[in-house]
Amino acid sequence: MKKRIPVDQAVGMVLPHDITEIVQGEFKGCAFRKGHILRLEDIEHLRRLGKEHIYVLELSEGEIHEDEAARLLATALAGQGVEHSGKVTEGKASLCAAYDGLLKIDKEALYRFNLLGEIMCSSLHTNTPVKKGEQVAATRLIPLVGERSLVEKGVNIARSTDSGEKIVQVLPLPKVKAGLVVTGSEVYYGRIEDKFEAVLREKMAELGSEVIRVGFAPDDASRIAAEIRLCLQAGADLIITSGGMSVDPDDVTRTGIREAGAVDRVYGTPVLPGAMFLVGRIGEVPVLGLPACGMFHKITVFDLILPRILTGESIGREQFAAMGHGGLCRNCKHCQYPVCNFGK
Repeated sequence: MKKRIPVDQAVGMVLPHDITEIVQGEFKGCAFRKGHILRLEDIEHLRRLGKEHIYVLELSEGEIHEDEAARLLATALAGQGVEHSGKVTEGKASLCAAYDGLLKIDKEALYRFNLLGEIMCSSLHTNTPVKKGEQVAATRLIPLVGERSLVEKGVNIARSTDSGEKIVQVLPLPKVKAGLVVTGSEVYYGRIEDKFEAVLREKMAELGSEVIRVGFAPDDASRIAAEIRLCLQAGADLIITSGGMSVDPDDVTRTGIREAGAVDRVYGTPVLPGAMFLVGRIGEVPVLGLPACGMFHKITVFDLILPRILTGESIGREQFAAMGHGGLCRNCKHCQYPVCNFGK
C-alpha cells in the first residue's frame, strides 16, 4: 500500500525508493537515494524533477518492494560464470561475467520470463564473447511495489528451464592446442607470402589458446591430409585449414580434410564473409576449414564459430542455418565486433 504525500509536507520523511535525475546528454543517475531523509532544501530540487508528491510504503504480506524483487530475480537468473553483487541501483540488479568467456542465453526461457509483464530481464545476445566484469544482463521489478506471487513465478521460470541450466550463463573457453595447415601451391612454392599464420595465431591467442604446429601443403589432397595427420600426431586438439575452399578445380582442401578421416562434415554457411566455411571432426578433434576471406576480412564466420567450438558445442547444418539472420557483416571502416549486430 502506498500513501501519497505532497513534497512540502514530506520534510523529515524517509524515501522508500531512488529518485532518478536525467540531464539530456550529460547525466542520468540517482538524485536522491532510498533511505534519504528529506530536508527543506530538497523540496525545490524534487519539484524541478517533476515530483509534487512522494510515496510512503506500507507493504502487505502479498507485496514486494523492487529492491528485494531484484535480488531474488538476479539470483534465480544467474548461472555458471555469472555473478551479481547484491547491490540494487534504482531498482535494477546487474549480472556480470565472472570471467572471460562465451555468453549463453536461454532465449525461450527469457521470453517466458518477460511475458509475465511486471518483471523484466534484458541481456546481450547469446553467443557474444564477453570479458570478466562485463555486464551481460540486468533485471528488475518494473513498478516500485509488485505482487510477490508474480516475482515467485519469474523465479520458478528462471530455475526450471528446458535446458536445466540458468537463463544467463558464461561458459569458459578452454585453452586448446591448434594445428594449422596452410594450403595452396602459390604459398607452398613461395610465389606469395603466407598471411594466414599471423592472423590465426593472433585470433587463437586472444581466446587464450595457441598454435603448436603449422604445416604447408600444395593443392594436393593427399599432402593436405598428411599435414593434418602430422598436426594430430603433434598433439593438436583443434585443426584449422586455410584456403582452398572454393569451387575452383585446384581447391582440394575439402577433399584433403575428408581423406584425413574427418566425419560429420558440413560445408557452406549463410554468413558473409564465410559462405565457404567447413566444419567436421576427426575423432574428438574439431576441424575447421577457413576460406580465403579470413585473410582479407577482420571478422568472418570463423570468429563466430570458434568460441562455440571451444566450449564443446557441436556445429552442424541446423546451427549454420540459424546464423543467416544477422549473418551479413556490414564491413564497417572501424570494426567494433562484438559490439555490433554481426552474428546476432
